[in-house]
Amino acid sequence: MDKFTALRVFARVVEHGGFTAAAHTLGQSPSAVTKTIARLEDELGTQLFNRTTRSLRTTDFGQEFYERCLQILADLDEAEANLKRGNAVARGCIRAVVPLSFGRVTLAPELPSFFERYPDVSLDLHFSDSAVDLIGSGFEIAVRTGNSADSRLTTRLLTRGIQVTVAAPRYLARHGEPRTPLELLQHNCLISRFGPDWNFKDSDGRLQQIRVRGNATINSGDALREAAVAGTGIAQGTWWLYRKDLESGALRAVLTPYNTDGAPVSVLYPPQRHLPAKLRAFIDFLVQITRTP
Repeated sequence: MDKFTALRVFARVVEHGGFTAAAHTLGQSPSAVTKTIARLEDELGTQLFNRTTRSLRTTDFGQEFYERCLQILADLDEAEANLKRGNAVARGCIRAVVPLSFGRVTLAPELPSFFERYPDVSLDLHFSDSAVDLIGSGFEIAVRTGNSADSRLTTRLLTRGIQVTVAAPRYLARHGEPRTPLELLQHNCLISRFGPDWNFKDSDGRLQQIRVRGNATINSGDALREAAVAGTGIAQGTWWLYRKDLESGALRAVLTPYNTDGAPVSVLYPPQRHLPAKLRAFIDFLVQITRTP
């Protein structure tokens, strides 16, 4: 038996003084209301009404139970109203995990505008390049680079961007600018954690892979970017990692006719029929700040 439905039926019967009037208010048949009250009395093991052919009155226990029901139903109505308001307005705390470089370069600088737009939302941000069990770790949302194999999660693509090859102006002034991918073999290339095989597209759109060489292998995206800005060598990575430096002129893009698509950057979250407003707001914000030029 649906206990809360039974309590509402009981309250309506008391307030309207009979099964028929209560049934009309509830949109049910009198027999359905009568059966609900009978099941409730059986559940409670006591009689709630004194019935005669002309009147229906609550027993002493029924009256006391009615007064308690009013408080229970009022609390339930208030809880439902609060939930609906909370889902309509973006508010509350979001636990999120994002890649290190993405969080530092793309997300963190934009946080002031997010909090200005959504003052009732707070973020509990965790930075990690490792795959995290989103559900098991209690996170509500994650940003990941690459393809996700977790079928339990809803995945929304933020951007693929482009894979860019970059160097500092001081490096290019000293060593010259490569005009074709093969010319990278004559340059010092900074190797990332993804290895020395760099991908390019030739003039026919076919994939071309060049195995580059260099004097530094760096497994941190942030450190790789800093080394490139310092003029250590040529680096390759996703556009969003280098976009601020490209905008400021600290880095220059080279070999742009040969650019390939970067790894997908996606936002993931457990599937929900009704996505909370706070999560919708954060996801929309991530979409906005990852738009490619």
